[in-house]
Amino acid sequence: MVELKLQDLPEGCKAHIISLTSPRDACRLCSISRDFKSAAESDAVWNKFLPPDTHTILSQSSEPGLVARSKKELYLTLCDNPVLIGNRKMSFALDKWSGKKCYMISASDLGITWGSTPQYWTWTADPESRFEEVAELLDVCWLEISGKLNTRLLSPSTLYKAYLVFKFAARTYGFVHLPSKVTVSLEGGEATTQTVFLHNEEEINYSEGESDEEGEVNNTEGVSNNDQYQKERSDGWLEIELGDFFCEGGEDGQLNMIFLNTTGRWKSGLIVQGIEVRPKRKY
Repeated sequence: MVELKLQDLPEGCKAHIISLTSPRDACRLCSISRDFKSAAESDAVWNKFLPPDTHTILSQSSEPGLVARSKKELYLTLCDNPVLIGNRKMSFALDKWSGKKCYMISASDLGITWGSTPQYWTWTADPESRFEEVAELLDVCWLEISGKLNTRLLSPSTLYKAYLVFKFAARTYGFVHLPSKVTVSLEGGEATTQTVFLHNEEEINYSEGESDEEGEVNNTEGVSNNDQYQKERSDGWLEIELGDFFCEGGEDGQLNMIFLNTTGRWKSGLIVQGIEVRPKRKY
């Protein structure tokens, strides 16, 4: 009886086996196995990792068409370079490890209370933003930002997380020790609400009784180990988690995302790029 080793399989068979794994596994095979490198880099494998409607989505972009020599190159390009779609008010990308779809809704396509009132908000271009303009908070008490997304756009059978993507202006006040409420819900479903802080944990854990730029005394009431704090992103912006939800897929549904702070304190200096929805990573 002849013993057949994996490396002796036809390349088409190898490609089929690899396509049943994950992009992460395929990249590992490229680096550790000469016998599987060619198959692991083939279009047959990476076409399986691309969402089936990738080219339909890309056709909605007003940007020049992506030039990729292979399906793998197209995949990796979409992971590292989000494409603007929907009149340049939304970006589309892929999660590098899973190939699941990621979207960011621009600030101009969000619902921002008093957002069109120049006394409270200003809209400016920011070279660090992927969108044409960002929203900068000048001065409000009632801070409410909401976003909506059709779940049909997302990858099915996937656990997603939503994030507010933002940064602070040079002069900022009203946020330290100030808890906000965030909610993620599917239309007609149960809402998940939690408390978050826009500053990081180290910044708000200084000694009780310090004052902020306005001279207001801060306190630690409402702070707990389970509260969420902002994190720095690889692109230099900050993000705060709004919540998660499981996308079943296959049907139209509306995902609602809300960031809310209605305390009586005046707030200023928040710069909003958008709300991002991306898969929860396992690694």
